Amino acid sequence: MTAVLETPVSSVRVRHRPPGIGRLTRVELRKLGDTRAGMWMLIAIALATVGTSVILLGWAPDEDQHLEGFFSFALLPSAVLLPVLGILSMTAEWSQRTALTTFTLVPARERVIVAKLIAGALIAVVSTLAMLAISAVANLLAGALGADGGWDIAGSLVAQGFVMQILLVLMGLAFGALLLNSPLAIVLYLALPMVWSILGGTISALRDAAGWLDINSTTAAMGEPGMTGDEWARVGVSAAVWVLLPLVAGILRVLRREVN
Repeated sequence: MTAVLETPVSSVRVRHRPPGIGRLTRVELRKLGDTRAGMWMLIAIALATVGTSVILLGWAPDEDQHLEGFFSFALLPSAVLLPVLGILSMTAEWSQRTALTTFTLVPARERVIVAKLIAGALIAVVSTLAMLAISAVANLLAGALGADGGWDIAGSLVAQGFVMQILLVLMGLAFGALLLNSPLAIVLYLALPMVWSILGGTISALRDAAGWLDINSTTAAMGEPGMTGDEWARVGVSAAVWVLLPLVAGILRVLRREVN
């Protein structure tokens, strides 16, 4: 007779630690270059930045070809294109139908949102540093070609450049979160501020309000060194309307939207 010893099998629960914000941010940064749209947008930003230096080198007066001039001009194309990259980042989960996978792996949706916001801000910082580097190379060429080639640049202009790029990327992320549709968010991001600028410029009753709420005009001052306190206040008010409000509403929508 054979005796069989049966040992009860105890169920073991394995706890999986949720990925940290740093890891999620790296994932979001990688996503920006993995998609075809994101990759081409990054290429377009780089080409546009180089293009601004080429334009100044080829057609600007010699006295305007200096580091401050190159950097100030380089801020313009990225101010338009970087927010579009932010929109694509925020709408990616819904436009590419990866929301179910993403929010299953990371049920706390607010962590994914925070990672997207940090990734967008980092892209803005890196892009601004790249603008400085490209502007420095262009300035070297300008000096070699007999133009001004001056290296003096106001620290306030550099700081304002960083703030402007981060602010506008957050605006793109806000529109993306609010609408969760890439084409619609891009169109409205480009159209609504432009329509408000036109109305504020043509209707006298709106002119005073436009001076505070037109984000196109308030952020334009950030391309010049030495902003005043009044100009910073106008940037803050317009950012509250065009960035903070849609961002809060968009985050609430992402947190509550059903994932099919």
